[in-house]
Amino acid sequence: MCGRLSQYHRIHDFVDALSIPCPLANSVGDQPLERYNVAPTTRVALLRLEDGVLHADLVRWGWRPHWAKDRAAPINARVEKVAHGAFFRAIWPHRAITPVDGWYEWVDEGRPKKQPYYIRRRDGQPSLCASIGQFTGHEHDGFGIITADAQGGMVDVHDRRPVVLSSELARQWAGLTMPKEQTEQLVLNLGEGPETFEWNRVGVAVGNTRNQGVHLLDSTR
Repeated sequence: MCGRLSQYHRIHDFVDALSIPCPLANSVGDQPLERYNVAPTTRVALLRLEDGVLHADLVRWGWRPHWAKDRAAPINARVEKVAHGAFFRAIWPHRAITPVDGWYEWVDEGRPKKQPYYIRRRDGQPSLCASIGQFTGHEHDGFGIITADAQGGMVDVHDRRPVVLSSELARQWAGLTMPKEQTEQLVLNLGEGPETFEWNRVGVAVGNTRNQGVHLLDSTR
């Protein structure tokens, strides 16, 4: 992932897509998020379970352990290493879902500027991205989205993709009761495949994080 996403529906639409029958503690608000060009280090709406309550919070996109002060906070965690590497060890048990309407990638097509693409589910539903982090109220709060190798035609857009889960698997991921070995296999092997998504060229205006608005999603030739 090149590090840009969209969240423009209401948090309640994302909660409905996840479909967890438990109380909601919503610190995000009830209005549409209307964020069409979300950049790293900004706060992103996350869904996580804690003590039988589904929490909707705004959490900083990017995380690093306290001892890694010599590098920027990564926004993604590679699924092949996240469960065993030292870097994410502290947050591997702390799972969440990042619900997004879509995300952007940039492709070098031989033009002066790289061509941005917008990727979303074909069925119009939110993409429920497996994530880990330290959450609101922690001194070092932040999160990363788990990524895997791209497959099929998605490879032409980018060699990595977020691990997007079906509603059923997203509930299992967020449930916090699944053993470590099973959660690792879930994100390694059961993410949605390329046939779930569509990708279209969009305008270069998305390259500037100050630009917002639904027009950023318009397809171009």
